[in-house]
Amino acid sequence: MNKPFIIEDGYPFIAVPLVLALLAAYFINLYVAVVPLVLAAYFTYFFRNPHRIIPDDPSLLVSPADGTVVSVESVHEDLFLGQDCRKVVIFLSIFDAHVNRTPLSGVIKFQQYTCGRFRPAYQDGVGYENERYSIGIDNGRTQLLVTLIAGVLARRVVSWVTLGDALEHGQLYGMIKFGSCIEVYVQDNVEISVKKGDRVRGGESIIGRIVE
Repeated sequence: MNKPFIIEDGYPFIAVPLVLALLAAYFINLYVAVVPLVLAAYFTYFFRNPHRIIPDDPSLLVSPADGTVVSVESVHEDLFLGQDCRKVVIFLSIFDAHVNRTPLSGVIKFQQYTCGRFRPAYQDGVGYENERYSIGIDNGRTQLLVTLIAGVLARRVVSWVTLGDALEHGQLYGMIKFGSCIEVYVQDNVEISVKKGDRVRGGESIIGRIVE
């Protein structure tokens, strides 16, 4: 999915403070205009869609977003996989690019949006309590579940895909507006290659590999 360098969802966030800056500069003074101008600059930075080089190897799982790996653990996933699996949790700060990419190619076999609370995304349990959007992907060799979780500042999860869509490796498919985290659940035929504390880049950093 092709998207501009600045995601369309950010246009209203950028335009409003820009207009306020112009009005402040015209009717008050330039110093007052600095505050909304800085805000417009931040929204431009936040809604960026940086170019990424996706690895050619289809057996590699790429990170769904920029951020920091905050946990890698064994869990039981009931929503889509229905089995014991491994979960990788990536936390996105308000300074990370918030566009999300699919970890591997495949077809969306499961989709669920859940309303919820807006606790800080780094706290335990937010995957069960906060607003979230999950998609289950099947590519024939393995299945995985990716869940986008809203945080204390993130009030909307945006998706540009739907059930039955075929996704390419590293394809853009959504974003979370402002601070948030992402959970990736993988089956046992995926070998995890990241650990807690690692910094990852969406679409480029390898988080796992399908093993036969």
